[in-house]
Amino acid sequence: MSTNEEDTTIYKVVVNHEEQYSIWPADRENPLGWREAGRSGLKAECLDYIKEVWTDMRPLSLRKKMEG
Repeated sequence: MSTNEEDTTIYKVVVNHEEQYSIWPADRENPLGWREAGRSGLKAECLDYIKEVWTDMRPLSLRKKMEG
């Protein structure tokens, strides 16, 4: 895709078992180990959602270990 073409791909937000977030093309099967987080849309919309919900970048296992 050239730099002047708008990315109109619809993405979905996916999350793994460590509660780490990413985006994935909505028309593709989820990558192994990832599940849908319930949000889809244009890339910027998905990234904005991730900024809102992913407030602690530490993996879940590390957060649990540090709490215990």
